[in-house]
Amino acid sequence: MKEEDVYLILPNIRSCHNVGAMFRNADAFGITKIYLVGWTPAPPKPQIDKVALGAQTWVPWEQKKSLKRLITTLKKKGVSIIALEQAEESKNIQTQKFSGARAIIVGNEVTGIVPEILALCDKIVHIPMQGKKESLNVSVAAGIAMYEITKKS
Repeated sequence: MKEEDVYLILPNIRSCHNVGAMFRNADAFGITKIYLVGWTPAPPKPQIDKVALGAQTWVPWEQKKSLKRLITTLKKKGVSIIALEQAEESKNIQTQKFSGARAIIVGNEVTGIVPEILALCDKIVHIPMQGKKESLNVSVAAGIAMYEITKKS
């Protein structure tokens, strides 16, 4: 692990289109590796390939069964775990500083990130919303989070 490593963790994402878009976003923001966890679909799949536009072939990725085990392994290697979730204790992502090796966890399209997993995270952040909707599509939110978490201070 290097100081500048940034990982993206996609647990139980339902949509191949969302996964493809997150591969493309990960390429744009220099993500070190994507972890596809649980039932998240993995390449090669036509729907992922169509949206990723090739990024799925060069952005490193790995499938994992257990999110808890992955978090534990990454934390032992010194990786800070950042959850992207609207929660009572979450902080505005725009006001936070990020450094060192870190991993971003985004939630499932319907259920988000469960409290049991949030409790394992070092930081919980949210994207401030101004409209009537309380959330963004997961791939859009992940793109914003990758931008904020990888930008230089």
